[in-house]
Amino acid sequence: MEFVLSSGEDQNSNITATEFVLLGFSDVPHLQWMLFGIFLLMYLTILICNGIIMLLTRTDSSLQTPMYFFLSNFSFVEICYVTVTIPRMLMDLCTQKGTIPLFSCAVQLCFVIMLGGMEFLLLTVMAYDRYVAICNPLHYPLVMNNKVCMQLVAACWISIIPVVTGQTYQIFSLPYCGCNKINHFFCDIPPLLKLACGDTFVNNLAIYVASVVFIMVPFLLIIVSYSKIICNILKLSSAGGRSKAFSTCSSHLIVVVLFYGTATITYAQPQSNQSESMGKLLSLCYTILIPLLNPIIYTLRNKDIMVALRKLQTKLSTYGNT
Repeated sequence: MEFVLSSGEDQNSNITATEFVLLGFSDVPHLQWMLFGIFLLMYLTILICNGIIMLLTRTDSSLQTPMYFFLSNFSFVEICYVTVTIPRMLMDLCTQKGTIPLFSCAVQLCFVIMLGGMEFLLLTVMAYDRYVAICNPLHYPLVMNNKVCMQLVAACWISIIPVVTGQTYQIFSLPYCGCNKINHFFCDIPPLLKLACGDTFVNNLAIYVASVVFIMVPFLLIIVSYSKIICNILKLSSAGGRSKAFSTCSSHLIVVVLFYGTATITYAQPQSNQSESMGKLLSLCYTILIPLLNPIIYTLRNKDIMVALRKLQTKLSTYGNT
């Protein structure tokens, strides 16, 4: 793979780098085109599957409920999230050049953190929605009306944007005066901090605080919500009712475990304890693999969406025959 070095790497170590080089998968050059094909196929699958979920929740009247409103928003964020990283990675694999300007790197990092944090907050809101639906079914239509649902989504965006903007500004205020090669396929916090010349103690502290606020606290709220949900489900006398309630929540729980597991390992542990290869592997999980699995989990394990999908197929086939 061919790389372009910025003037900040070898000519003068006191000059801050104006661009970075994303090494990506340069250590396996013989697999470049195979990886390109695999990641392109996965990206298109993510776009199509999440797009179908958004289409179904907007067009099918039976899916126009708070739970599917939040799922539609989650699918939209997923599409944006993968679009921030995968097209750039595909371009680097195709051109075999990984140079990215400092500003572009900052923008990518900002959106990666913002959209990732938004997913965690939406998962928490979705858990609260299930808690109200199962534990307080009589008050559910009043508590989770359209206005409240929109306010909850708006509150998630309002809370995450200023924090992410501050984090990004803080990270890119550091001097990057040594090697400008990032051993990653996108601009992420751990590999960037390893290249910084200055003291990163404050940055690491800010990352841990943000991880607690946007990862651990929401996770604890989800645990509390589902603890109460499970207790209420077990009290149901009908086996059919218990099965339906568990089926409704199981998809969300699987997604929560996948998201929080990889995010906690990536951001909540000391960066010195994490190898670059492991960091890259975990990043592949939460930037490509999990977004690919999410719509599959929600569709295959959700009877309402499967019914809506069959109705859509019937409509399309009828329209095609006319």
